Amino acid sequence: MNIDDVKTIGVVGAGNMGHQIVTLCAIHGYKSICTDTDEGMLKKAEAFVDRYLPGRVEKERLTEEQARQARENLKFTSSLEDTVKEADFVIEAIIEVADVKRRLFADLDKMAPSHAILATNSSAIVSSLIADATTRPDKIVNLHFFNPALVMKLVEVVQGPHVSDETAQVSMDLCKSLDKVAVHVKKEVEGFLLNRIFGAIAREAQWLLEMGVASYEDIDKACVYGAGHPMGPFRLQDLTGIDLGYTMSMEAFKASGDRSLLPHPRLVEHYMRGEYGEKTGKGWYDYSEE
Repeated sequence: MNIDDVKTIGVVGAGNMGHQIVTLCAIHGYKSICTDTDEGMLKKAEAFVDRYLPGRVEKERLTEEQARQARENLKFTSSLEDTVKEADFVIEAIIEVADVKRRLFADLDKMAPSHAILATNSSAIVSSLIADATTRPDKIVNLHFFNPALVMKLVEVVQGPHVSDETAQVSMDLCKSLDKVAVHVKKEVEGFLLNRIFGAIAREAQWLLEMGVASYEDIDKACVYGAGHPMGPFRLQDLTGIDLGYTMSMEAFKASGDRSLLPHPRLVEHYMRGEYGEKTGKGWYDYSEE
C-alpha cells in the first residue's frame, strides 16, 4: 500500500479535533466521513463546516469551487460501519481512555477493509496499548495532530515496535498531502516529542504558581514575551481543555505508576468544578464576557 491508494478517510469522533481533521482531509481532496455517537456533536461539527468554508472563501484562502468540492467530499453520520467500511485510512479522535479506545479499535478491525491503516490521534496513549485488540497490529499507528488541526502545521507519526515501515511511510506521506509537517518519532515515549517538552514546562509552571512565586497570568506572560511562545501554559491548558489534561495525566500515571505524572492539585480543583477552559467559559481564565 502507498499514499496513492488512499482515497477515502474515516474520522471517528466529531469533537474539536475530529471535525477539524475531517474538514482538513476534505479540503485536500479526500472523500471524508466523520462519525460520532452524539447526534448533537455531529450537528455542531456540520455547522462548523458550513461556517468555516465560506469564511475561507471570504478571506480568499479558498476559491468558491474549492469550498464547494470540499463540502461535497464531506459526510457526517452516526453509523460507525458506514464511516469505515470503505475507508483506506481511519483516524480515531475520541476520549483519551485506553480501554475505550481498545474496544473501538476491535470494532474498527472488523468493519474496515483489511488494507486500511487505523490511526489514533492520541497524544497520551501509545498505539502498542491498542494494537493487540486487532488482527492488524502492523497497521495501528499514532498520528498526532495538534490543536487546532486546521492551523497547526505539525503532526507526530509515532512508529512503535509493532508498526510496519509501510504504515509509517504512508502516514508520513498522508501528512504531506494535507500540507502538514510530519515528524517521525522512532520510539514510543510518554508524551512523544512536543508534549513531553511542554509537559515539563507546564509542571514547573504549576509548581511556581503553587509556591506563590508569581500569578498564572505573569507566568504566561513570561513564556510569551520571554520565550516567544504563542501562549503560556495556563492559557494553553484552557484552549486544549483542562478535562483533557486531567484525563491524560491520570492515564499516564496508571500506565507508569509515576506519581510525578499525577495532575496538579490546582488543575484537579478546576476539573472537579467543571471548569474546563474555553469550552465551559471558565478555566484558569474567565471567558464569560468573550
